[in-house]
Amino acid sequence: MDVYLLDWLNLLLRWAHVITAIAWIGASFHFVGLDNSLTPPDDPADREKGIGGELWAVHGGGFYHQQKYPVSPARLPERLHWSMWESYSTWLTGFGLFTVLYLFNASTFLIDKSLFDWSPAAAITASLGFLAAFWVIYDGICRLFGQRRHGDVVVGALVFVFVVFASWLSCQLFAGRAAYLLVGAMLATTMSGNVFFVIIPGQRKVVASLRAGTPVDPVFGKRGKQRSFHNTFFTLPVLIAMLSNHFGFLYAAPHNWLWLVLVMLAGALIRLSFVLRHKALAFGQPVPWRYAVVGTLMLAGVIAAMAPTPKPAAAVPPSAPTLAEVQAVVTQRCAMCHNEALANKGVRLDTPELTTQHAQQVYQQAVVLKLMPLNNATQITDAERDLIKRWFEAGAK
Repeated sequence: MDVYLLDWLNLLLRWAHVITAIAWIGASFHFVGLDNSLTPPDDPADREKGIGGELWAVHGGGFYHQQKYPVSPARLPERLHWSMWESYSTWLTGFGLFTVLYLFNASTFLIDKSLFDWSPAAAITASLGFLAAFWVIYDGICRLFGQRRHGDVVVGALVFVFVVFASWLSCQLFAGRAAYLLVGAMLATTMSGNVFFVIIPGQRKVVASLRAGTPVDPVFGKRGKQRSFHNTFFTLPVLIAMLSNHFGFLYAAPHNWLWLVLVMLAGALIRLSFVLRHKALAFGQPVPWRYAVVGTLMLAGVIAAMAPTPKPAAAVPPSAPTLAEVQAVVTQRCAMCHNEALANKGVRLDTPELTTQHAQQVYQQAVVLKLMPLNNATQITDAERDLIKRWFEAGAK
């Protein structure tokens, strides 16, 4: 019953996390697109009111006229829409899911003793430290260099170097699946940190100044826009890091930290083209697709570099393994979690008949996706995976 309820908690948290993430990413993409699509207002009266840009749009059978005040309107309405709970809900549900899946099962999900042999308590502390430390260092970089000359370039370069280092370190300390998730989580935590500690407090100070009739400090708007701009480039890297836990061929590969960095960088470059696309279309300029092309070529390079090396054809093709040979591997590597007493996911593999019954699942999880055994806790070898592969492809007899 405990496992059953934990599975339901996992499902519901995952569902809520995806829903809130869609809302947050959608709002983020919308406002970045809106900000980059604004053109100077045509009506002189609008310019006199302090409107810096406008956008006419058609959607859902109606027309929308959106306007932006770079600093402040002459009169601030009582009712304002605040974009913050999408961010907070996404982080809270994500952290809840991380707690249920990884922190409650640290010895299984966080730790790979072949990489780093430490206690569950130490691994949990280090994983939480990753989330906090990245935010603190990132925020320090932004505050120290963000408002200087060429600040955006300097901040971008320093943050990229720090992401590379954090990715490498995470993959040295944690199981591959957890390492990738932690990198995604530290970026997502930084995104929510930008909203919670910088963007919303700055907006509240601007609103308070307007209501009090005192001058508005433009630094809050500049800082908020900078952090919002960073968030849009973190989005695709976060998504690929989160999705990667379904693809063992990626997170369990040699040099897994390098592939993660390259795939995340490709996503950020592709996103850059789409961000610049809005401004280009607004002003009738060519869309700078070159960044997306570079990102796509980078992805293609990763795919080619990670491709398995073809094995030379044997002079005499090996005969199909027997069920007894396969069962010997399954008993040693899989049956301790899939037996009569403990049948994880309702799958038992403790007899030859049950192994044959679940042959499709064994092949998919252990050979194609390489997700099982989890974190390769039982040290299954490539030769043993190949044996299961040949048995299944010969008909799983």
